[in-house]
Amino acid sequence: MAPPRDNNDTDGSSNNNERVREPIVSPYMPKYPDPMSNVSKFKIIESTLREGEQFANAFFDTAKKVEIAKALDEMGVDYLELTSPAASEQSYNDCKTISGLGLKAKILTHTRCHMDDARLAIDTGVDGVDVVIGTSSYLREFSHGKDMEYITNKATEVITYIKNQGKEVRFSTEDSFRSDLVDLLSIYKAVDKLGVDRVGIADTVGCANPRQVYELVRTLRSVVNCDIECHFHNDTGCAIANAYAALEAGATHIDTSVLGIGERNGITPLGGLLARMYTADKAYVKNKYDLTKIRDVENIVAEAVEVTVPFNNYITGYCAFTHKAGIHAKAILNNPSTYEILDPVDFNQSRYVSIGHRLTGWNAVKNRIEQLKLGLTDEDAKQVTQKIKELADIRPLSLENVDVLLRQYHSAKETSSHLEVLETVINPDQLA
Repeated sequence: MAPPRDNNDTDGSSNNNERVREPIVSPYMPKYPDPMSNVSKFKIIESTLREGEQFANAFFDTAKKVEIAKALDEMGVDYLELTSPAASEQSYNDCKTISGLGLKAKILTHTRCHMDDARLAIDTGVDGVDVVIGTSSYLREFSHGKDMEYITNKATEVITYIKNQGKEVRFSTEDSFRSDLVDLLSIYKAVDKLGVDRVGIADTVGCANPRQVYELVRTLRSVVNCDIECHFHNDTGCAIANAYAALEAGATHIDTSVLGIGERNGITPLGGLLARMYTADKAYVKNKYDLTKIRDVENIVAEAVEVTVPFNNYITGYCAFTHKAGIHAKAILNNPSTYEILDPVDFNQSRYVSIGHRLTGWNAVKNRIEQLKLGLTDEDAKQVTQKIKELADIRPLSLENVDVLLRQYHSAKETSSHLEVLETVINPDQLA
């Protein structure tokens, strides 16, 4: 699609100051959304304080858990999922502490399908209990060793107890995508009749792909009336895509963690999911979640688990809004929508056009000249750009190097010796 022309641009020339800006939208979004889709009405179950505790480096004391919980609550996540109170005495106390904070988000804990766990969970004062049991042949044989009849009977007992306590309850099968479909639908239909708030699908080993996810969720949507929650591991890099496919098929809730931390390679990252959903329905996402808080909560968690935010992290990686190639830089400076589907301003981030390299273009250099208020011409920008390219063949220039060159050139132009400056500088080290 060609960019819209300014109404006053009758001669075909461009006017950058008055040019109409394209909205940041995708032309590939469906004009007529699937009525089953929940892309525009999903909820987030934030599991950093449960799944995230299973990350190799994770150890959250109570103070850190409270800090993370409050930061996520300020972002507006719908639920916070905590480690089972049966895991340890401290886990039990932490559930009680966070349940008593008076947060806007509902507080959940994740337990085995066992009455002892359910009673402990209720004692902590959480708003709901997420019950799980493995249903694949692998887990039934090598984990708990129970058959489907036992699973159904135990689920009935535990769910009935939790519902009688006035709490939300979700029943999830573990390793759903390696479970028999007949077994899955049978247990889901049974618990749906008991009045569970949600049934859960878990890609516990990260083996599913978006097409498989869509088909399973769509099938499940046709046999249960309750909400559908999905939990995707990222072992094969499909977690975000799988989450999106699930919502398209009728899922209602997605589990996330900050930076995607969790068992092995973790689960659907909170920031990555929000980036994906922003492109699908920006108004819904912006109105529901405070996107400017993403960097803060990621920094808190990254420091706590002793990792750095990846350079290519969704939204907050230092390269996320960096533009380098000359043809990209020119277009970005004219209209950011040309090479950005996310608006950095909405995430309290900044756009950066890199210019100290051999791929730079004179439009990007001219933009820097204007930022420095040096008053050089387009021809000057082209001359300096050529010198930057020559120097960058030796090594990349920092922004400070480029600024020194521009200022030296500008000062020399007063005495018409500016071309001599370009001839004199033969090594980037001269611009220290």
